Amino acid sequence: MSGTHHDTHGDVKAGTPAQPETAPRFSLRDTLRDTPWLWSAAGAVLVWLVTAGVFGFSIAGNVVATALVFAIFMVFVGLGQMLVITAGPGNIDLSTPSAIALSGVLGVQLMKGDDALIAAGIAIALVVGVAIGFANYLLIRLLRIPPIIATLSSSFIVQSIAITQSRDMPPPPPALQAFANGRLLGVPHLAWLALVLSVALAVLLHRTVFGRALSALGQNGRAAWLAGVKVERVRCVTYLLSAVIAAFTGLLLAAVSGGAALDMGVEYMLISVAVVVIGGTLVMGGKASVAGVWGASMFLFLTNAILNAVGADAGVRSVAYGLLIIAVVVAAGGRAAR
Repeated sequence: MSGTHHDTHGDVKAGTPAQPETAPRFSLRDTLRDTPWLWSAAGAVLVWLVTAGVFGFSIAGNVVATALVFAIFMVFVGLGQMLVITAGPGNIDLSTPSAIALSGVLGVQLMKGDDALIAAGIAIALVVGVAIGFANYLLIRLLRIPPIIATLSSSFIVQSIAITQSRDMPPPPPALQAFANGRLLGVPHLAWLALVLSVALAVLLHRTVFGRALSALGQNGRAAWLAGVKVERVRCVTYLLSAVIAAFTGLLLAAVSGGAALDMGVEYMLISVAVVVIGGTLVMGGKASVAGVWGASMFLFLTNAILNAVGADAGVRSVAYGLLIIAVVVAAGGRAAR
């Protein structure tokens, strides 16, 4: 009997069906952690709803239409800064304002208001971007200057050059102004350009060897080097791309504004960092968020619109941007610690 009981018990134990695997449960916390750009997108929607509630949907709609022109410049400079910050701790490009100014000034000067010279103006703007980006990299690589100091120093030099070239500036060519202020399917041409650039960078970051190398560099530079990543080449390309995007932005900003100005890039030094950080790109590098740059740009522009509506000056807006950056960095640090 005891043997039979033992066999029966063994049969039952052996024949016990395996427990079915439980389907992964949806977790809002995990979703927000894995897709940090949702925070900036939700913030933009919330600010727009507040705008609609206070000023009406008609005015809120006009604000969005305006955002698709002027917030797009935040997107442009944010995308360039995003690449640099993704390269790892300490990497930042503070030469963005001067690159915008010099490329706008030289491009407009070269084109002389002539539609036939638009291609030459675009070419000189991009050459300016490549020169500034490469100069930044050389300062960092050869002279071992921290990126924040190197790019700030080069910014002073570039701005000085822009000042010497800013006399008697003609307006941009009519065709370039028409394009910069035109629309396709009701959407500004600039927004389409920013979308194309965003898709191209998303593919570059997530579907290419360069993108994987940049992520590895940002996470751990020494480990990336030991794994065979050409870290200096990758870092050089990031600074080149950042400066070229800034230079391209300068030419477009001059076209929209009807002329180049020496101070037209000043506000984008802080904003370029703000949209990257608020958009969910890791401050310590290794993970970029293209969608987050869009969400943060719209969020900051709409916030700026509300601050303007209540009479806040530029100083108050800068304080608000700074506080937002601090809050996001602290929150990101808390998540990392957990």
